[in-house]
Amino acid sequence: MTNRKLYLGPLTDNRRWDMVNIRPDDVLVVTPPKCGTTWMQTIVALLLSGDPEVETELMVKMPWVDIRFREMPEIAAQLEAMTHRRSMKSHTPMDGLPLDDHAHYLCVFRHPLDAHFSYRVHLRNLPIRFFDGWYPEDDPDGITMRRFLDGGAEGFDGDAMPLAHIIRHYKAASALAKRPNVTMFHYADMTRDLAATFSKVAGLLGIVHAPDVMEQLIAAARFDNMRANASRFAPSGGKGMMKSDTDFFHSGTSGKWIGNLTDQEMAAYNAQMDAQLAPKERAWLEFGTVDKA
Repeated sequence: MTNRKLYLGPLTDNRRWDMVNIRPDDVLVVTPPKCGTTWMQTIVALLLSGDPEVETELMVKMPWVDIRFREMPEIAAQLEAMTHRRSMKSHTPMDGLPLDDHAHYLCVFRHPLDAHFSYRVHLRNLPIRFFDGWYPEDDPDGITMRRFLDGGAEGFDGDAMPLAHIIRHYKAASALAKRPNVTMFHYADMTRDLAATFSKVAGLLGIVHAPDVMEQLIAAARFDNMRANASRFAPSGGKGMMKSDTDFFHSGTSGKWIGNLTDQEMAAYNAQMDAQLAPKERAWLEFGTVDKA
């Protein structure tokens, strides 16, 4: 943990990374929850395999190292035994991860309010209720939004994904984005041009496929296909980790918060964003790369 921040919550523990021997060709997908994690993992799985029919099995083949649900010695041994190029997932900000000079870190972001509303839906789809105090099913007093706005970036709060945690993720990745092996992606850009995202990731990872193969890989990663084949693409699909694998891919759209927040809630959100981020930073974190031409 030397020179790394500690992120220790009820679900995650970034000290678990101390047991992972990072390899130079490893690929780490690093995101706040509900920002396109599974989507980027799927893109990586498709590119590494070159097979549009590959069984991604993300929780096994591309494990979430931070999560406490599996014993870390088991995960470490599994990773060490892999002879192919590896990929892993983390919801820990970059300042809490081991930083290798050669392994690739793909950091994915989404409009904070879209991520928040998607997380609301996601928690309802889990059979175990982790954060009912933060996300009550009946919430006439707006507790959920208050916790989103006043929660801290670390500890218990961090796992509940408040705005401060998302901003910490963004700032930690931005501080390293000039490194050739740390790249920031935005969900909105992936939605606007999935082919460009595939091309960019392939270039970063040094992967080349014939144009017809790339077309098939891109088609496999489109939202409608992933939702239609949810038991294949959802994390632990078909194993009962969620009430509904299909509902894991709830809609893939943006702006669901519009009209669902009070003027006071929006004002509080805007104030926090403006206090923490410069205008250009905020614009990118919310909307990605917007072409003003």
